[in-house]
Order: sequence, then structure tokens, then C-alpha cells
Amino acid sequence: MRRGYGQFCPVAKAAEVLGDRWNPLVLREMLYGNRYFNDISRGVPLMSRALLVQRLKELERLGIVISHEKETGQGYEYLLTPAGEALRPIIEAMGVWAQLWGSEQIAPEDLDDALLMWGMRRRINLEAVPTQKIVLQFDFRGLTKGRRAQRSWWMVIEGDEVDVCQKNPGFDVDVLISADLSAFTHIWMGYASLYPALQQGTVCLEGDRDLVRQIPTWLYLNGEWRYGMGIDHSAAQLMQANRGVAAECMDGSSSYSCSDV
Repeated sequence: MRRGYGQFCPVAKAAEVLGDRWNPLVLREMLYGNRYFNDISRGVPLMSRALLVQRLKELERLGIVISHEKETGQGYEYLLTPAGEALRPIIEAMGVWAQLWGSEQIAPEDLDDALLMWGMRRRINLEAVPTQKIVLQFDFRGLTKGRRAQRSWWMVIEGDEVDVCQKNPGFDVDVLISADLSAFTHIWMGYASLYPALQQGTVCLEGDRDLVRQIPTWLYLNGEWRYGMGIDHSAAQLMQANRGVAAECMDGSSSYSCSDV
């Protein structure tokens, strides 16, 4: 961790925890409820495992994280202390700020289909999904430079369990989602509407008509969940409270309905 700022100012002391690269994202993953090293690592795929080990040790030294050896004796469980949990509104506020003011700042090199799938996995509207096993296939094109031009993922939803994999699980696919990665990422984050993307062909949904119509509800693609990488509903409430302020500073944009999906 970087050296301190040499100031007793509370902002400086907080920045010593949050100012290091990756720390806010590691905390984001833990605030999601991820307690094990591999789960935290999946949420920060560009962070080396060695650096993650270092950051977790530093956060533990600062009293933000506490670790316990697993009952199996292999690996550790990482938990937030009360001081770590108290950072929740700060991490939420960072996301709300970016949602309001940084929606145009997703560069091509920021796109990551693995991170997108991992994010969707933990943000499924399970109450709206039918009780039977549902298999979704995602075919993404327009991947960033240095990666394959197209890649497929599968999501299996059964009960309260959601699994994501790159290897075909061998089940019949209920809905095929073909999409440009940038377009779909912007829709999922709430920066763009689904309906015009369907009209333009940057997103295509194929399968049983009844299931296809439910996809926006299952995946929060109708704009209900405006804080795509958020922690909980309080972030959405913060955004609603700040929307009037943002509207005064930004040009208005047209809204679209997905009711015809």
C-alpha cells in the first residue's frame, strides 16, 4: 500500500485506504458477499492473484478485513469488519456518481465479457424466472483487441442457483442472446435502452416467444436496475434523488419501451 499522506485530515486517512488501485474494487466484491479468494478474484480479472493476496493482507492490517482459515484447512475466508462494512455507502456513492456522470467513459479496452457474465450471474431477478431449469446462451461479438472476435457463454438458472460457464453444459438452450459486447454492456449498465438495440440488430433474442419476452425482466434490461454494478437498492434510491440535479446539467435523451420484446 502506498505511503500515507502525512496528514491527520480525515479525508487523507480515508484516501490511504481507498486511494490505492484495486482497493475499491476488492471492497466492492466483498460488499457483494464474496468471501473466498477465487470469488473475489473473478470480480477483478485483470488484477494478479499475487497483488490480490497483498491487498487483502494490507486491508486486514488496517482493520478493514478479517480472515479465518477454512474448516477444510485449505485457504481462507475473508470477511469485512464493522469498519469495512461502514465503507458500503462510500463505494455505493462512487458507483452512483459514475452512473450519473461517467456513462460515456466506457472505452473499448474497458469491455470484458467475463466480467459482464460474472456481474449478471449475481444480478438475476430470480423471483421472475420460471421454476424449471432455464438455459441461456450468450454469443458476444466485438470483443476487445487481443481477444477472439466472438465468444459464447452459457448461463444455467435452476431454483436459486445460477451457474455461468464457457463450455457448453450440454442442455437444450431456451433463449439465444446474440449481441455486440459494447451495446449489451451499455444496456445492462443502464446507459442505453434495449428496444432501439433490438431494432438496430446490435442485440438479438431468439427462442420461445414467451421466454424471450421475459428476458429483460430476468436480466434487468428494462432500466429498472439503473445501477448495474451496484450493491443494493439504496444506490438506486440515491440515483433517483440526484436525477433532478443531473437533468439540469445534461441534455435530455429519448426513452424507449421494451414492451414489444
